Amino acid sequence: MLQMKKELSFLNELNVLYVEDDKYIQEELEFFLSGKVKNLFIASNGQEGLETYKNNQIDLIITDIQMPKMNGLEMSYAIREINKDAKIIITTAFNDTEYLLEAIKLNLGNYLTKPLDLNYLIEIMIESAKNLLLEKQNKQIINTFEQYKSIVDERSIVSKTDINGVITYVNKPFEEISGYKITELLGRSHNIIRHEDTPREIFEDMWNTILDKKVWQGKIKNKKKNGDYYIVDTIIKPIVNIDGEIDEFIALRNDITELEMSKEYFKNRNEKFTTNLRDSIRVAKTYKDIVNKSSMIIRIDLNRNITFVNEAFCEVSGYSKEELVGKPYSILRNKNIRLEEYQQDIDEMFNSMSEKKVLQRKIVNQRKDGSLFYCKAVSYPLLDRDGNVYEFMGVRHDITDIEKLHKEIEDTQRELIYRLGEVGETRSKETGNHVKRVATYSKILAHKYGLSHKEENCLFAASPMHDIGKVGIPDEVLNKPGKLDENEWEIMKTHSEIGYEILKNSSRPILQAAAIVSYTHHEKWDGSGYPLGLKGEDIHIYGRITAIADVFDALGSDRVYKKAWPLEKILNLFKEQSGKHFDPSLVKIFFDNLDEFLCVKEKYKDEFESCE
Repeated sequence: MLQMKKELSFLNELNVLYVEDDKYIQEELEFFLSGKVKNLFIASNGQEGLETYKNNQIDLIITDIQMPKMNGLEMSYAIREINKDAKIIITTAFNDTEYLLEAIKLNLGNYLTKPLDLNYLIEIMIESAKNLLLEKQNKQIINTFEQYKSIVDERSIVSKTDINGVITYVNKPFEEISGYKITELLGRSHNIIRHEDTPREIFEDMWNTILDKKVWQGKIKNKKKNGDYYIVDTIIKPIVNIDGEIDEFIALRNDITELEMSKEYFKNRNEKFTTNLRDSIRVAKTYKDIVNKSSMIIRIDLNRNITFVNEAFCEVSGYSKEELVGKPYSILRNKNIRLEEYQQDIDEMFNSMSEKKVLQRKIVNQRKDGSLFYCKAVSYPLLDRDGNVYEFMGVRHDITDIEKLHKEIEDTQRELIYRLGEVGETRSKETGNHVKRVATYSKILAHKYGLSHKEENCLFAASPMHDIGKVGIPDEVLNKPGKLDENEWEIMKTHSEIGYEILKNSSRPILQAAAIVSYTHHEKWDGSGYPLGLKGEDIHIYGRITAIADVFDALGSDRVYKKAWPLEKILNLFKEQSGKHFDPSLVKIFFDNLDEFLCVKEKYKDEFESCE
């Protein structure tokens, strides 16, 4: 009884499809199988059965042969096209030789005649369930094995050889470390990578061990294709077949070249420089003194308070040791950077060091007198005996003079870009102050919008070139006093694309930004702009910002074709065009900070008068 119950339990995992057109037989078998199998799907003809199979995970099919629309054998052919291993039981009221031959062709192992022997059917189904379970287990084993193999292949240097030491397989890490391609290795003796420094005794011991069907482990120095060497910690295992004979050898290796070189390096250093403990201490102290005198040193605790600075750090920062030690590291913060930006950057730095990472980066700090100093810094986590971080140390070199030189070069580049931007304006009889005002308006909007300091400065440098494409517009169109006709307007609109074509292939970030500005500053929020008809946030933020800056200045300035608008009329236009021509969020920023815009307008008047 218990054995039968155990046997029936195998059916609980089966999803069964039963295809039968006779309603009485269908209901009888459905009643019999319900509760015994996991899921029972019923179909009344072959076509319906095929669709049910396609849409569900079916383990076993029980089907009649003679049915309307599509018979059982036709359905079985179609299912075998989908899954050649599908398990199918044929049931029929006819013991027809033709049907039997067709079933044999389909390799249908079970062919039952009606009326069905339900006990025999259950036996067949239990056997199918057992086979299915065994297949699933085998697939899982193979899948697990493949995953293990993938992990080993990824993390280790793997090769296989036949019993004579001829290479039959290598993985990618083997190719990378040896310098050989797989095609150069397969079929070759493993001696191809043998290094002359590895003693013959090691190889003799290795071969004696693995031919004795035992695992060999040791360190081997191998030779790369280019003549260099590498050292690997190696395990070689003989693979034995069921007859107890060796089929092949598999070797797993880990690259320990750097570790062995480090050991050798420190061994040589100790032999050369340290004959006793006193000499070791003296050497260490000398190194410390050299670093201390040649570099700026700062140490910071886990609460981000300064615990030590050396003389060089004090000299560059302008603070005394007493003014720094015990104070939070933020005392050195560059006040030109927004607090949230600074906090995010500092959090990333300290969090990385807390994870025992060594950081190399450029750091900008602020001196006691408010000026900035730049350092090339290497920051280390200091560990206690248990390997826990207890403090951070920074070794820095002052590169302020180099940064000043870089800044001077960048300022010169920006000045050249700025002057180039004026070319387009002077051709259309506009003043150079237009580009100054547009650049400054753009910088204000970028800052208030929340762009990063880097993006803000990039747009400030790039926006003067928004109309550089006007160099390609004929004078008679560019400087026409009256309104442009339709053809002239189409010519004028091409200046956006001309500017983009001039700038687009540059690898310089500022000129790349200028290309974007030139191309998109005449697009409109509602999609009615040119040249691309972009809409909403599909328009680059640089273009949306410059559009407001350019229109505000253009309307408030005299041009060859118009007089300056009164401020009230300009503001009314911006209110009306918010959400149409202009990004509404930027229009709000514009109105919220109107005083700043008016001060810039006054400062860069075309008469070059200043705002007091």
